[in-house]
Parts: sequence; structure tokens; C-alpha cells
Amino acid sequence: MDTAATVPPPARDKAPGRSSFGYYALFFASGFPALIYQIVWQRALFTIYGVNIQSVTVIVTVFMLGLGIGSLAGGRISIVPGLNVLRAFGLIELAIGTFGAFSLVLFHYVERFTAGKSASSTAIVSFLLLLVPTLLMGSTLPLLVEHLVRETVNVGQSVGSLYSVNTFGSAVACFVAAAYLMRVLGQSGSIHLAAAINCIIGTTAVLLAFREQPGENKPGIASLPDRAQHDTITRRFGMLMAGAAGFIALAYEIIWYHIYSFISGGRAFCFGVLLAFYLLGIAIGSLWIQDLCRKKLKNDLPRTLHSAAKIVCTGSVLAFLVIPATAFCVSRLKFPYIVTFAFVAVAAGLLGAVFPVIAHASIDPDDQAGKNLSYLYLSNIIGSALGSFTIGFVAMNYLSTEKISVLLLLAGVLIAVCLAILARPLPVKGILLFAFAGAFLLVDASPKLFSNFFERVMYRSSYRSEFVFREVVENRNGTIAVDKDDVVYGGGIYDGAFRIDPLNDTNNIFRGFAVAAIHPHPRNVLIIGLSSGSWAQVLANNPEVQDATVVEINPGYLPLIKERPIVESLLRNPKVHIKIDDGRRWLVAHPDAKFDFILMNTTFHWRANNTNLLSVEFLQLARKHLNPGGVLYYNTTNSARVQLTGATVFPFALRIANFIAVSDSPIRFDRARFRQILESYQIDGKQIFDLSDPAYQRCIERWVSMPVSEQKSSGETFESTIEDRASLIRRFQDQTLITDDNMGTEWW
Repeated sequence: MDTAATVPPPARDKAPGRSSFGYYALFFASGFPALIYQIVWQRALFTIYGVNIQSVTVIVTVFMLGLGIGSLAGGRISIVPGLNVLRAFGLIELAIGTFGAFSLVLFHYVERFTAGKSASSTAIVSFLLLLVPTLLMGSTLPLLVEHLVRETVNVGQSVGSLYSVNTFGSAVACFVAAAYLMRVLGQSGSIHLAAAINCIIGTTAVLLAFREQPGENKPGIASLPDRAQHDTITRRFGMLMAGAAGFIALAYEIIWYHIYSFISGGRAFCFGVLLAFYLLGIAIGSLWIQDLCRKKLKNDLPRTLHSAAKIVCTGSVLAFLVIPATAFCVSRLKFPYIVTFAFVAVAAGLLGAVFPVIAHASIDPDDQAGKNLSYLYLSNIIGSALGSFTIGFVAMNYLSTEKISVLLLLAGVLIAVCLAILARPLPVKGILLFAFAGAFLLVDASPKLFSNFFERVMYRSSYRSEFVFREVVENRNGTIAVDKDDVVYGGGIYDGAFRIDPLNDTNNIFRGFAVAAIHPHPRNVLIIGLSSGSWAQVLANNPEVQDATVVEINPGYLPLIKERPIVESLLRNPKVHIKIDDGRRWLVAHPDAKFDFILMNTTFHWRANNTNLLSVEFLQLARKHLNPGGVLYYNTTNSARVQLTGATVFPFALRIANFIAVSDSPIRFDRARFRQILESYQIDGKQIFDLSDPAYQRCIERWVSMPVSEQKSSGETFESTIEDRASLIRRFQDQTLITDDNMGTEWW
């Protein structure tokens, strides 16, 4: 018997029945593991393919495109006759959980064949790896929307409510992951927890499906009482608006992360908390819009478009003001920067409310609702991916944060104007005047609103009370600032100084000169990390060095180096070869490269992704690139775990101040050789140590006579001492080794 012919049309303006709350609960829970997967999978793929901007953009874009393709699949499934939605949802969750449980093993298996490949190869492999799980994830929203529309006869209400509960689950996942999971369980533990949740959700859904009568969860809608009065915009225009809304929303997320990464000094948990507030805002916005669609908008197309225009316009203005408001609160009101995430939530809430209301204006509440939604969802995902790519990969390499923000504001106003014009016969003059006036005032005030932004936010994230930056370089790899004393701040944290004078050794560059004491003939060297170029300048001019390869992830340092006389010759030195790439990725891509010495003046151990250069797995990779007798020498930033890891992986280790030298061959601090080379050290033909000056003589004596002692303090105070491997292991035996999986102290 035809179900659609026997079931009467649902009443209009109907709130979800009790049976639908089970769907809400399960869809809320499914949002939790989905975000854990996203965080961990992206991090795992960054480890394989590097954290340069190309890899980041490719992986994020591929993840989102998988969701979009999945939405099409979900739309097709939703129109299958006699489909039990709850059972289908449960089976999808079980499939996601099964893949998730084995995902990291699969990633590491694929790594052996693909790591270090080109960006195009990375894109193809990432797409194939993530296609199955993201396709499954993306299919659930159209599937459940089609079911709920049959009960509420209201697309905006159905999309908004489901979008809200799922995003709430994802927001909770971000909070929990940032505060607990990543720190305590690591990557594999977090993935296994997410897989277990998927399996519980899937099993519960399948069991509940047996309690439903055939056809109970999929009633047909033969017709609508006032079908002729239910106008919609064309699907093509709806897809265009959904894509534009996704573009702006993700573009702002990229900009906000760029800024908050600088404010936090590159802390890993900052991304998790920012994403949590972003998703929380979207969830609240979607919840509000579903109530608006149910009570006021209903099937009134002009009123729906009118509301959409106001939401887009207001959301764009507030999103534009997030950065200036953050600077004001951090610098003037002395608020912790995390408090300002509330601004992100409010702006994201309005931007996130646009998609449900566009769906409400575009889709009839009929048997094709799920299928039609899938097209809008795909467009929204494609727009989001384009926003991430266009802003994060292209625009940020040529435009400042201020200019990008102005362009996004104008784009939002343009979308609002288009929607307002279509909202006839309702008046549009008020919206147009508000949009143009607000945009004009903000664009005109933008130079003042964004002036000295980076100095203002550095005020609360550093021990110094005041900053004056002479130069600020913004690009897609981050922000580099140089103060009046030529001190460099990369990504909002101290990153060295343009200084090689031994008597003014504020950047402790004597550790670079000390290479002469721990390796007799470092002819072929690798330097991971360029920064100010001071360390590379010292090592490249070591009289024993014949060839120096420098790998730096951010090309923004090169023009800064070119303008400093003390290091600019580095760029013209025929011995020096500078490669722009992620250090770990470069090593994987060049398996045959061998070096006598590898130097890494690594940044603080707690910064995001720094584990990739400190873990057991990386040290084992670096070992393969050392010639017999070769030494790996790197900054531990006083971390006990970093020192223990190096001393455990290699049989020979020597701590020099807060650096550690590790090797498969004995390491000896040769004081006589050190003195001899220091006394003859030249850079650009100029003697570094003036032996006729007693101050330089005392400096050489102090460096050469470094005492052997245990560094008992793990604080920031610098101690010029030497310590052997046995002492390191004895002192730090209660510490945990750093691995790719536990990510060291990044999430602490």
C-alpha cells in the first residue's frame, strides 16, 4: 500500500514530536567524535606531510570536500522508498567508528609510500584517505533533515535544529579535547574514544530502529494545503548564497585563527578553544534561526529573505569588529585574550545562522527536501573550502589582516543587498542604507581600528610592558614582528635577534659558536630554522663548514635579513642554500641527504606542532641523515622531557646550556679546539674576537671554561653549564618521552 496516499499531510507550524528527540540526542552525540577525528586526523597528516601552508590548506580543503560529496550521497539515500532513517544513520555511525578505530594505523602505513611527495600528490592521497569517513559524516545531515521535514513541514526549523544540536556536540568536543583529551589520551587514545562513541551511537540507533513500525519514521507528504503559496528562490541562486555564506564564515575563521595564534604565542590549545567558541556560536545561531523559522518566517519568502539580509549584514559588521574589539579589551581593559572568544561566538552565531535560513528560502518541505538540501550543503562546503584556500593560501600572502577584513566586510554587505532586493514587496531601503552607511564608516575607520594591533595584543602576552615594532611581516605562514632593538617575534613569541656580537650576547649565540667544540669537522651541515639568520651566519662562517643547507618554513624572514648588514651576506654566501619548506617534511623528501652536523634552534617546546621536531620519531628520522660521527644539536628550551627524549634515543648525549647534542658516536667538548677556532673566527672578513681587547679575552675564557654541572632549575634562567648523558637520564627518569602520539607538552 502506498504510504504517501494514506498518511494525511502534517499540520503546519508543528514542533518536533517526542520521537524526534531521539534523533536530536543521537545527532548531538555524533558531533562529538566528528570533531575529535578532524583535530587528530589533521594533526596526524601534518606530521606526515609537514605543517607548511601548502599541506595545511590541502588537508583542510580535502576534509571539507569529502563532507560536501557525502551530502550528495545522503541526499540520494534520503529518497529511497521505505528507508528506515534511524537504521541508516546507525549503520553510518558504525562504519565511521570502524574506520576511525583503524585510521591512524592506515595513515602510518600510507606514510611509508607517500611522505615527502609533492603538493598535488599530497592532495590526492589525503583525499583518498579521508574520502570514506568524510563522505559518511556528510551524508547524515540531509538524511535526517528529510525525515524531520516530514514531521515539521518547515525546512528552516528542521535544518536549524539539526545543525544546532550537531554543532553543539562538536563544540563540546573541542572544549574537552583542548582541556583534557589531547593532553591525557594523546592522538591514539582520543581516536579510540571517538570510535567507541560512534559505535555506541550506531548500535543504539540500530536497536531503536527495530522498535519503529514500518514507515513510521518516513511518513509521506502527498501535498501541502497551500502549496501554491509556498514560493522559493531558485535552487541555483540558493546554492550561490549558501556558498557565499560558507566562504565568508570560513574566511573569518582563518583570519581569527591567524590573529589568536599570534596573541597566544602559538599555543596548541588556542586553536581548540577558538574552534569551540566558533562552533558554539554557530550552534546558538542555528537554534535561534530554527525558532524564528517555526514561529515567524514559516513559508513567507519575502520575510525570510528580508531576515537573511539583516542577519548577513549584522554578522559581517560584527565579524569585522572582532579583531579591533579584541585589541581594545586586551590592551586597554587588560582582559585575558580567552575572554574575547565571546566576540567570535557572537559573530559566528550570526554567520552560521545564514545557511538554515537560506535553506528555508530555497527548499520546499516535501519528499525531496533531503535531496535538495544536499545541493545547498555541498555549495556551502565548497564555499567554505574556497574561503579557507583563497584567504589562507592566497590573500594572506599579499594583503594585510586589515585589508582582508575590509574586503570580507564589503562582500558580506553585497550579499545582504542582493537578498534585500529579492525580498520584495517588503521595503529594502532601511537595510540598504544601514548596510552602506555601516560599511562606509567601518572602512573609513579601519586604519585607526587596526593600527598597531600587534603591539597592542603583545602587551598581555609577554613579560615586557611595551612594544614598538619597526617592521611587521604578515603572510600565509604567520606574522613576524621586529622591535626597535632588532629583536624578532615570530608568531607572537620571542624568536631571536639580529645579533652576533659576543659581548652583547642577548640571544645566547655562544651556543652556535660552541659547534666548534663538539664536532671537529662539520663540513656538511643542515640548519632547520632560519629566523633572524644570526645562527646560520655564525655556523656558515665556521672555518670547517663547506656546505650549509638551511630549511625555513616562513619566507618572510628573507627580506628582513636582506636589510641587516650583519647577516645580509648570508643570502649571497655560495656555501649557503636556503630551502622554504617544513623541516621534517624536507628530511622525508630527501632520504639520501647526509650531514655531519644538524642544528635546530627550535622554538619553545610547548608551541603547536613543535613536537614534530622533538619526538622520538623525528630523532630516529634525523639519525638516518647523519654521517658516521654526525651530531644533532638542538634547543630544548629547558624542557626535561626534551632532554630525556634526546638522551634516550641516542647512546651519546651532552647538554650545553639549554641545548643538547646527541649522536651515535662519543661527543667530547674539546676546549682546546674551541679556543683555537674562536681566536680565528671571522665573519665577512672581520675578526669576531678582538684579542687586544680584555673584554673579548674574558669572553673566550668564560666560554671555553664552561663547568660540568647539573642544571637543577627547569626555569627560564640561562645557565652556562655542561652535563653528560648519564646525569640527564638519572635526573629525568620520572619524565615521559615525547612521541608524535602524545605530542609532548603542546596541550598542557
